[in-house]
Amino acid sequence: MSKVIHILGNGDHATTFKFEERKGTLLLCNMPPFDVPADKVYATCMVDFKMMAALTEGSLNLDMYRWVLGTRPKIWMNDPKRSQFYLKYAQNVREFYTNVPPYAKNATNFNCGHMATHYAAYRHKPDEIHLYGFDTLFDFNMRSVTDLYLSSDRGQVNNYRLINNWRPIWDSIFEEYDGKVKFVLHHSHDQLKVKKRDNIEIKTYNMKEAKKAMKLKSREKSSKLNPELTPEQMQKLNRQQRRAYEAQRRKGVL
Repeated sequence: MSKVIHILGNGDHATTFKFEERKGTLLLCNMPPFDVPADKVYATCMVDFKMMAALTEGSLNLDMYRWVLGTRPKIWMNDPKRSQFYLKYAQNVREFYTNVPPYAKNATNFNCGHMATHYAAYRHKPDEIHLYGFDTLFDFNMRSVTDLYLSSDRGQVNNYRLINNWRPIWDSIFEEYDGKVKFVLHHSHDQLKVKKRDNIEIKTYNMKEAKKAMKLKSREKSSKLNPELTPEQMQKLNRQQRRAYEAQRRKGVL
């Protein structure tokens, strides 16, 4: 049986993760883009000082997950001035991963998605790694759910700089593991902006149709949990209960 790791990024296309049932190990990048139960997650990966600062001050809460921390979070945790924070969250730290490959040049260029992917390939040695929500591989799209919680410079000049730094690192990761790991990229089109290597597969979705199918599946599941009432059961409802039930039927919840 193939060993599969799923890495949930923070771009717009992260929702592709929800379009099918996913089996395998799940890694997050910082804050998940939607609610993900902790028992489904191996760890969330973090590489930035600003994430650690937010966790320290309490403006963000990732207590429910285990953590894999990169170079800069390790520096933060080892600072004697933050010993109380380390003691509080030591149990959350699954491990520190400070391996920054030479082609990244420094830890600043090595973003959270890079680290999570390299960590998955290097440490877990899977057959496949599936990537969701890594939109900069396909488009000039720097939107990230993390930006809703932590301010980032998203001006055009800085976006160009970041994309020009990040894409070559992605290409080098794919090259490093060519023949060792198959990378499956999930997106709405296949116009990849790095070299399409033999170990890369692109799975595309019609986003509108996939979301519609997902909603229908959710309604069917809800209908099974909340079956339609019989006339006899309806008669037992008071006026308020009957109105609430009929409203749910109109919305397609039942």
